[in-house]
Order: sequence, then C-alpha cells, then structure tokens
Amino acid sequence: MIDPRSCLGRALAGSLAWVAALLCVPAAAADAAAPTEPTSPSKDGLWFDDLAQTSLAELQAAGWQIRSAPGHPGVAGARWGSEAPQLLRDPADPDRHWLRLQARTDGTPEGTAQTQLCHQRRLWRGTTAARIRFNDMPAAGQDGDPVIQTFYSVAPLRHDLDPLFSEVDFEYLPNGGWGSPAQRLYALSWQTVQIEPWQAWNSSHEAPGSLDGWHVLMHQVTDSDVRMYLDGRLLARHAGRHVPVQSMAMSLNLWFSPGGLLPPSPGAPRVWQQDVDWVLHQAGESLSHEQVLARVQGLRAQGTLRHDGLPPATLDSPCNL
Repeated sequence: MIDPRSCLGRALAGSLAWVAALLCVPAAAADAAAPTEPTSPSKDGLWFDDLAQTSLAELQAAGWQIRSAPGHPGVAGARWGSEAPQLLRDPADPDRHWLRLQARTDGTPEGTAQTQLCHQRRLWRGTTAARIRFNDMPAAGQDGDPVIQTFYSVAPLRHDLDPLFSEVDFEYLPNGGWGSPAQRLYALSWQTVQIEPWQAWNSSHEAPGSLDGWHVLMHQVTDSDVRMYLDGRLLARHAGRHVPVQSMAMSLNLWFSPGGLLPPSPGAPRVWQQDVDWVLHQAGESLSHEQVLARVQGLRAQGTLRHDGLPPATLDSPCNL
C-alpha cells in the first residue's frame, strides 16, 4: 500500500505541484542554507535521562517542557497540558522509575486532553533512542479511538513549507487511522510540511501489527541518510532531501487523530497511556542497538540518572508541534 502522506502517494494523487512532488521538495528549499551543527571539544556528546525525577519541577529543571500551546497535531480545540505527565516507580523494581503520558477523550473537542513533552534543541547527527511501552487498549473506557503514540525529534516549523524544517518520527497507531484500520508503526523522516491545507513532504515506512508492550525505538542521522530501528531491526532508510538539516528537540506526544473518534460519551472518557523508561542521544556516532543498551546499562550500574555531555542549549525550543 502506498502511503498517501508520502511523496509518491501525493504524486500519484495528482498534486498540482507534480514536478515538485517528483522531486519531493518545494522549490524554495533548493536555496536554503543549513545551520551549523554545534560542537564542543570538552563534551563527550552523550545525553541520557533515566526519567527518575520525582516531581514535575525536577523534570522541568532537567530541561523538559510540558506543552500548553494549542494547535496541531490532534483534535482541533483539544486541551494541551491539563493531563500532566506522571512519574511512577517500576512495580517490579522500586529503584527504577517511569515517565507516563496520559491523554483522554469523551469524543468532543472540549472533552479531549492531549499530552506532549519536549526537550531542548540539541540533537542532530548521531543516535537517538528511547525505551517505550505502547498500549493497544485504553487504561479506562471504550476501545476504538484513533490514538497516536509517538517518539520523535523535531525542529520548529517557522512557516508553511519551511525549507529548514526537520523531523524524524515514530508514530504507533494501535487502532489505525488516516483512512486505514490497520495497526501499524510509522517510521518517517520529514523535509517540510504545510499544516492547512495539509501538504506533507516526507519519506515513510509502515511496519504492520501490534506493538503492545515495551520496545526500543532508535534512529541514526548522518549527513547523508536516516536509519530507523525497532528493537534492533532496521525498518527504513531515508536519504536525500529527507535528512535533517538542523538541530532538533526530542519530543514525546500522545494525541488523537482528528478524524474517527468514537461517538461522544459524556462522563465516561476513554483514557490512553504511554510509558517511557529512558531516553538517550549520542552525538556524532551511529550506535548499534546493542551499543545503546550497553551504554544505558553502564550508566545505571554507575548510579547515573542523568548525563549531559552536549553543548549548552542556545536555540529557541518551542513545544508546539
């Protein structure tokens, strides 16, 4: 099946900008100059967060932002920020902690709350990974809403079809969505996008089937390609104009597709959750799945809950996309 959000899908759909669709790039992008990647010889390039914070204040002090700004993606008119992330102890190991995102909907915009957590814009070339638990069933209420469970790195969209926009994105759809009921994981690398009316420029791959439970998601970014992995298995390689051209911020987002919500259920919201065990970025190195796990295990064995070997954050890092 050809993804209608991909470049080929748009070209076959007969986009008016068919020449640009074949090139997978708006004309304005050809003249854009990429920013310079920040470097620091005194840093080891490793950033790690075990997400063992015990309060939201501590989480924010570690550089995380809880989104409150309205807008894309998700249900128009939904609230952002009213469902605060939860910081939980692992029931199987009281010395370990999780971060939990929670979103809810009663089928109406005013009864929908979505959750996004963003870090600072300091990630570009290298390896970015997270251990995440996806869920195929809601924690409460009726199943069936098109919920999107995500982990991605993204730069700001300054304007429609911004040629410097960059994003590498995992999106899990346990109940399908976007015209298909199929359960699947999307692995996408974006060049640019226009929100309204929707026009997307990306390379995408679909991995079908259930992913209920814990998984390690990882992407490697070099100056020539993006490689995306699920539990050490290569899902997709994207190249050309879909390789990020500037520093991005890590983001975790739990939201609902604006089309296909179940009928309204006043007083009986459907509640969805997504858990995160740890997140990691190693600048300038394409680590294997095994190397990532070894670094996490080594840091935990040393009692290191957070490690920051990246240059200081200097870029604006809005949490709104």
